Amino acid sequence: MSEWKAKRFWKDAAVEAAENGYEVRLDARPVKTPAKTALVVPTRTMAEAIAAEWQAVDEVINPEVMPVTRAANAAIDKVAVQHAEVAQMLADYGDADLLCYRADHPEELVAQQAERWDPVLEWAETSLGVRLAPRIGIIHKPQDPRDLSRLATRVQGFTAFELAGFHDLVSLSGSLILGFAAAEGPYEVDDLWARSRVDELWQEAQWGRDDEAHKLSEMKRAAFVDAKRFFDMARDSS
Repeated sequence: MSEWKAKRFWKDAAVEAAENGYEVRLDARPVKTPAKTALVVPTRTMAEAIAAEWQAVDEVINPEVMPVTRAANAAIDKVAVQHAEVAQMLADYGDADLLCYRADHPEELVAQQAERWDPVLEWAETSLGVRLAPRIGIIHKPQDPRDLSRLATRVQGFTAFELAGFHDLVSLSGSLILGFAAAEGPYEVDDLWARSRVDELWQEAQWGRDDEAHKLSEMKRAAFVDAKRFFDMARDSS
Protein backbone atom coordinates (compact mmCIF):
# COMPACT_ATOMS: atom_id res chain seq x y z
CA MET A 1 0.00 0.00 0.00
CA SER A 2 1.44 3.40 -0.96
CA GLU A 3 2.01 6.00 1.74
CA TRP A 4 -0.59 8.77 1.85
CA LYS A 5 0.79 12.20 1.07
CA ALA A 6 -0.89 15.58 1.42
CA LYS A 7 -1.53 17.14 -1.95
CA ARG A 8 -1.95 20.72 -3.08
CA PHE A 9 -5.53 21.94 -2.79
CA TRP A 10 -5.09 25.70 -3.06
CA LYS A 11 -4.61 28.13 -5.90
CA ASP A 12 -2.80 31.00 -4.17
CA ALA A 13 -0.74 31.48 -0.99
CA ALA A 14 -1.01 35.01 0.39
CA VAL A 15 0.16 36.95 3.44
CA GLU A 16 -2.27 38.74 5.72
CA ALA A 17 -1.82 40.75 8.91
CA ALA A 18 -2.92 38.89 12.02
CA GLU A 19 -3.00 39.53 15.73
CA ASN A 20 0.62 39.60 16.96
CA GLY A 21 2.11 39.19 13.49
CA TYR A 22 1.38 37.80 10.06
CA GLU A 23 -0.20 34.63 8.73
CA VAL A 24 -0.24 32.78 5.43
CA ARG A 25 -3.54 31.86 3.85
CA LEU A 26 -3.99 29.18 1.24
CA ASP A 27 -6.90 30.76 -0.59
CA ALA A 28 -9.15 31.47 2.43
CA ARG A 29 -7.64 28.91 4.80
CA PRO A 30 -4.92 29.90 7.27
CA VAL A 31 -1.88 27.61 7.50
CA LYS A 32 -1.60 25.75 10.80
CA THR A 33 1.32 24.00 12.45
CA PRO A 34 1.49 20.20 12.81
CA ALA A 35 0.09 20.70 16.34
CA LYS A 36 -2.88 22.55 14.77
CA THR A 37 -1.83 25.91 16.18
CA ALA A 38 -2.27 29.02 14.05
CA LEU A 39 0.97 29.65 12.15
CA VAL A 40 1.42 33.33 13.00
CA VAL A 41 4.95 34.67 12.52
CA PRO A 42 6.52 37.90 13.78
CA THR A 43 7.57 39.57 10.52
CA ARG A 44 6.13 40.09 7.07
CA THR A 45 9.46 39.01 5.56
CA MET A 46 9.12 35.60 7.20
CA ALA A 47 5.47 35.27 6.22
CA GLU A 48 6.30 36.11 2.61
CA ALA A 49 9.05 33.46 2.59
CA ILE A 50 6.59 30.89 3.94
CA ALA A 51 3.99 31.90 1.37
CA ALA A 52 6.59 31.50 -1.40
CA GLU A 53 7.33 27.94 -0.19
CA TRP A 54 3.65 27.00 -0.27
CA GLN A 55 3.14 28.67 -3.63
CA ALA A 56 6.06 26.65 -5.02
CA VAL A 57 4.43 23.31 -4.08
CA ASP A 58 3.77 21.37 -7.25
CA GLU A 59 1.43 18.51 -6.41
CA VAL A 60 2.60 16.93 -3.14
CA ILE A 61 3.60 18.83 0.00
CA ASN A 62 7.23 18.06 0.88
CA PRO A 63 8.35 19.69 4.15
CA GLU A 64 11.99 18.85 3.35
CA VAL A 65 12.07 21.65 0.74
CA MET A 66 10.20 24.13 2.96
CA PRO A 67 12.84 25.20 5.54
CA VAL A 68 11.17 28.44 6.64
CA THR A 69 7.85 26.70 7.23
CA ARG A 70 9.60 23.93 9.18
CA ALA A 71 11.49 26.37 11.37
CA ALA A 72 8.36 28.43 12.07
CA ASN A 73 6.50 25.26 13.03
CA ALA A 74 9.33 24.35 15.40
CA ALA A 75 9.33 27.83 16.94
CA ILE A 76 5.62 27.62 17.70
CA ASP A 77 5.10 23.94 18.55
CA LYS A 78 8.39 23.20 20.31
CA VAL A 79 10.52 26.19 21.27
CA ALA A 80 7.74 28.45 22.54
CA VAL A 81 6.46 25.79 24.93
CA GLN A 82 9.89 24.97 26.39
CA HIS A 83 11.83 28.17 25.82
CA ALA A 84 13.89 28.05 29.00
CA GLU A 85 14.96 24.44 28.44
CA VAL A 86 15.98 25.02 24.81
CA ALA A 87 17.87 28.19 25.74
CA GLN A 88 19.80 26.44 28.50
CA MET A 89 20.62 23.48 26.27
CA LEU A 90 22.20 25.83 23.74
CA ALA A 91 23.93 27.95 26.38
CA ASP A 92 25.58 24.76 27.69
CA TYR A 93 27.57 24.54 24.44
CA GLY A 94 29.65 27.43 25.76
CA ASP A 95 31.33 25.26 28.39
CA ALA A 96 32.61 22.85 25.73
CA ASP A 97 32.78 25.12 22.73
CA LEU A 98 34.38 23.77 19.56
CA LEU A 99 36.62 26.83 19.27
CA CYS A 100 38.26 26.12 22.61
CA TYR A 101 39.47 22.55 22.08
CA ARG A 102 42.78 22.61 20.21
CA ALA A 103 45.16 20.05 18.80
CA ASP A 104 48.77 19.87 20.03
CA HIS A 105 49.98 18.47 16.71
CA PRO A 106 50.63 18.52 13.82
CA GLU A 107 51.86 22.09 13.57
CA GLU A 108 49.87 22.83 10.42
CA LEU A 109 46.57 21.95 12.10
CA VAL A 110 47.51 23.84 15.26
CA ALA A 111 48.22 26.92 13.14
CA GLN A 112 44.99 26.60 11.16
CA GLN A 113 42.89 26.33 14.31
CA ALA A 114 44.53 29.42 15.77
CA GLU A 115 44.19 31.37 12.54
CA ARG A 116 40.52 30.52 12.04
CA TRP A 117 39.25 30.35 15.63
CA ASP A 118 41.18 32.98 17.60
CA PRO A 119 39.61 35.96 15.74
CA VAL A 120 36.10 34.73 16.54
CA LEU A 121 36.96 34.35 20.23
CA GLU A 122 38.39 37.88 20.12
CA TRP A 123 35.17 39.11 18.49
CA ALA A 124 33.22 37.50 21.33
CA GLU A 125 35.34 39.28 23.91
CA THR A 126 34.70 42.64 22.27
CA SER A 127 31.06 42.18 21.29
CA LEU A 128 29.67 39.75 23.86
CA GLY A 129 31.84 40.64 26.83
CA VAL A 130 33.16 37.11 27.34
CA ARG A 131 36.55 35.49 26.84
CA LEU A 132 36.41 31.73 26.54
CA ALA A 133 39.84 30.18 27.08
CA PRO A 134 41.28 27.63 24.61
CA ARG A 135 42.58 24.29 25.91
CA ILE A 136 44.92 21.72 24.41
CA GLY A 137 43.36 18.30 23.99
CA ILE A 138 39.84 16.97 24.48
CA ILE A 139 39.67 16.74 28.27
CA HIS A 140 36.93 19.01 29.54
CA LYS A 141 37.98 22.00 31.61
CA PRO A 142 35.22 24.35 32.76
CA GLN A 143 35.07 27.92 31.54
CA ASP A 144 34.64 30.90 33.86
CA PRO A 145 31.08 30.65 35.28
CA ARG A 146 30.67 34.42 34.94
CA ASP A 147 31.25 34.22 31.19
CA LEU A 148 28.89 31.27 30.86
CA SER A 149 26.22 33.17 32.80
CA ARG A 150 26.55 36.19 30.49
CA LEU A 151 26.17 33.96 27.45
CA ALA A 152 23.17 32.15 28.94
CA THR A 153 21.44 35.44 29.65
CA ARG A 154 21.86 36.49 26.03
CA VAL A 155 20.49 33.20 24.76
CA GLN A 156 17.52 33.37 27.10
CA GLY A 157 16.74 36.83 25.73
CA PHE A 158 15.98 35.49 22.25
CA THR A 159 12.37 35.18 21.14
CA ALA A 160 11.03 31.74 20.28
CA PHE A 161 11.52 32.42 16.58
CA GLU A 162 15.06 33.73 17.04
CA LEU A 163 15.86 30.76 19.25
CA ALA A 164 14.58 28.31 16.63
CA GLY A 165 17.08 29.68 14.12
CA PHE A 166 19.83 30.00 16.73
CA HIS A 167 19.36 26.35 17.70
CA ASP A 168 20.52 25.15 14.30
CA LEU A 169 23.36 27.70 14.09
CA VAL A 170 24.79 26.31 17.33
CA SER A 171 24.01 22.61 16.99
CA LEU A 172 25.22 22.33 13.39
CA SER A 173 28.49 24.19 14.04
CA GLY A 174 29.09 22.69 17.49
CA SER A 175 29.88 26.15 18.82
CA LEU A 176 27.90 28.68 20.84
CA ILE A 177 30.34 31.41 19.82
CA LEU A 178 30.03 30.60 16.12
CA GLY A 179 26.26 30.66 16.61
CA PHE A 180 26.45 34.17 18.04
CA ALA A 181 28.88 35.24 15.33
CA ALA A 182 26.43 34.02 12.68
CA ALA A 183 23.45 35.63 14.35
CA GLU A 184 24.95 38.96 15.37
CA GLY A 185 28.48 39.26 13.99
CA PRO A 186 30.03 40.77 10.87
CA TYR A 187 30.96 37.42 9.33
CA GLU A 188 29.60 35.83 6.16
CA VAL A 189 27.66 32.68 6.92
CA ASP A 190 29.70 30.46 4.58
CA ASP A 191 32.91 31.72 6.17
CA LEU A 192 31.66 30.73 9.61
CA TRP A 193 30.64 27.31 8.36
CA ALA A 194 34.15 26.80 6.99
CA ARG A 195 35.57 27.85 10.37
CA SER A 196 33.47 25.17 12.05
CA ARG A 197 35.05 22.54 9.78
CA VAL A 198 38.75 23.29 10.22
CA ASP A 199 39.47 19.79 11.50
CA GLU A 200 37.46 18.04 8.78
CA LEU A 201 38.99 20.15 6.00
CA TRP A 202 42.48 19.41 7.30
CA GLN A 203 41.68 15.68 7.27
CA GLU A 204 40.40 15.97 3.69
CA ALA A 205 43.62 17.69 2.66
CA GLN A 206 45.64 14.82 4.11
CA TRP A 207 43.63 11.78 3.07
CA GLY A 208 41.28 12.92 0.32
CA ARG A 209 37.57 13.58 0.33
CA ASP A 210 35.03 10.97 1.35
CA ASP A 211 32.05 11.47 -0.95
CA GLU A 212 29.42 10.41 1.57
CA ALA A 213 30.88 12.60 4.31
CA HIS A 214 31.08 15.51 1.87
CA LYS A 215 27.45 15.05 0.87
CA LEU A 216 26.37 15.07 4.51
CA SER A 217 28.49 18.16 5.18
CA GLU A 218 26.88 19.98 2.26
CA MET A 219 23.43 19.16 3.63
CA LYS A 220 24.45 20.57 7.01
CA ARG A 221 25.95 23.66 5.36
CA ALA A 222 22.66 24.33 3.56
CA ALA A 223 20.78 23.93 6.86
CA PHE A 224 23.22 26.34 8.54
CA VAL A 225 22.58 28.93 5.81
CA ASP A 226 18.81 28.41 6.18
CA ALA A 227 19.09 28.91 9.95
CA LYS A 228 20.93 32.20 9.50
CA ARG A 229 18.28 33.37 7.03
CA PHE A 230 15.50 32.38 9.44
CA PHE A 231 17.15 34.18 12.37
CA ASP A 232 17.48 37.33 10.26
CA MET A 233 13.85 37.14 9.17
CA ALA A 234 12.76 36.80 12.78
CA ARG A 235 14.44 40.15 13.51
CA ASP A 236 13.50 41.95 10.30
CA SER A 237 11.71 45.22 11.08
CA SER A 238 10.83 46.28 7.53
